[in-house]
Amino acid sequence: MLEVSGLSVAYGSVRAVHSLDLSLARGETVALLGANGAGKTSSVEAIAGLLPKAGGRVVFEGEDITGLAASTVVRRGLALVPQWRELFPNFTVEETLRAASSAPRGRAPTPLPEIYELFPVLGERRRQLAGSLSGGEQQMLALGRALVTNPRAILLDEPSAGLAVAIVKTLVGTVRRIAESGVGILLVEQNLEIAESLASRAVVLTTGRVVWEGPMADAMTNPEIREAYFA
Repeated sequence: MLEVSGLSVAYGSVRAVHSLDLSLARGETVALLGANGAGKTSSVEAIAGLLPKAGGRVVFEGEDITGLAASTVVRRGLALVPQWRELFPNFTVEETLRAASSAPRGRAPTPLPEIYELFPVLGERRRQLAGSLSGGEQQMLALGRALVTNPRAILLDEPSAGLAVAIVKTLVGTVRRIAESGVGILLVEQNLEIAESLASRAVVLTTGRVVWEGPMADAMTNPEIREAYFA
């Protein structure tokens, strides 16, 4: 479904990501792991078309999307949920979701009742401004906004950041349901336990380079990974 080969990202003369290779199958969840500054967010933003690529290739559903703009990438069915949600604070919940419903091309948007069934609190808050929601509710809205585009894959950037444990548990259950529906998920995380609960495979970055990849279960039992990148 998603094939990334030799992806490099640079900020001026500083190389943030060095020749990243990864793949994602339909319905699979792959964790992109690493400490702060490892290059995780730069990687997914470049894949999504938000950052220019200094090198490499991104193929999605058999189409080379390397040079496409972010707006075109999401129309193709690859949606990004950014780490800090990036919602319009003066849009209501429903306005946010309806605005995203215009993104799909060649497929129908996900009906809003399905989003409200997945996130009942959003249905209760549909007329509330996004900026007045709690952090957990904003994360649900950001994920709901991506789901409205009827994506085939989602780039999910640190969904647990800044959220209470109870909210994270609910979110994990929802993400698992989304993957079970056939949507591929590339999950950016610093928390190994959250990654273990969702992902089958892991790719570990440090200073923009892949230092380990393999089954998520092996990552959990590898003391070098835990000590070097998650201590």
